[in-house]
Amino acid sequence: MGLLTRLGISLGLLALGGTVGVLGNQYLSRKAPLEVNKPPAILPASLSLPVIPQNDGNVNFIAQAVQKVGPAVVRIDSAREVADQIPEEFKQPFFRRFFGNEVPIPREHLERGTGSGFIISTDGLLLTNAHVVEGTTQVKVTLKNGQTYQGKVLGVDNMTDVALVKIEAENLPTVTFGKAETLTPGEWAIAIGNPLGLDNTVTVGIISALGRTSSEVGVPDKRVRFIQTDAAINPGNSGGPLLNAKGEVIGINTAIRADAQGLGFA
Repeated sequence: MGLLTRLGISLGLLALGGTVGVLGNQYLSRKAPLEVNKPPAILPASLSLPVIPQNDGNVNFIAQAVQKVGPAVVRIDSAREVADQIPEEFKQPFFRRFFGNEVPIPREHLERGTGSGFIISTDGLLLTNAHVVEGTTQVKVTLKNGQTYQGKVLGVDNMTDVALVKIEAENLPTVTFGKAETLTPGEWAIAIGNPLGLDNTVTVGIISALGRTSSEVGVPDKRVRFIQTDAAINPGNSGGPLLNAKGEVIGINTAIRADAQGLGFA
């Protein structure tokens, strides 16, 4: 076979191979087009991936403290009879000329107040402020679950503004106590109580200062050192607990300064 013949056969085979390749590529393109950026297939329900719950992060240390202590915080409603003061005018000699010693008799009226307290024993011992139960020996105690009891005031210490109340109940939730001596300004502070009649209200802030004197707080007749906090305290919070970040009681919410904002004392 001559050289020209062999060269012709090789070129013919090369042309045939190229034609087959082009035709094959066109055929495959029509049968299975290239898929670009195809969205991922959705798995059947039986093969779906498990859903991870997202709620665990919402229960922070404040919520945990409230869940722990909240059931042991109570509302205390008190009532006492208060006599109206005799007007100064009736004490003057001019009026005594007409009335003699028979000056008008002061009328008595019922004065009601609301405060907070917390349970310290399962058999119904409560702590609150002395000024919450001042002038009465019986109070109404309402638990967080709505149960009400008649409470008896067992003892009052006006010097430290602390009172002890007893209700007849068993298996009650109680608080745990922390140590106020180890507190440091800047720590978290949580207050629970019934300000303005709004039961089980929670406020949070920090320990602003320690060792405030009674005269600095504005109650010079007391003999106690106070914890200062910026956790909101309002009328009705009195007697409720001040908690640390662990949910331990470190003080009894007692006083506010009328001429200040964001200052409370326990």
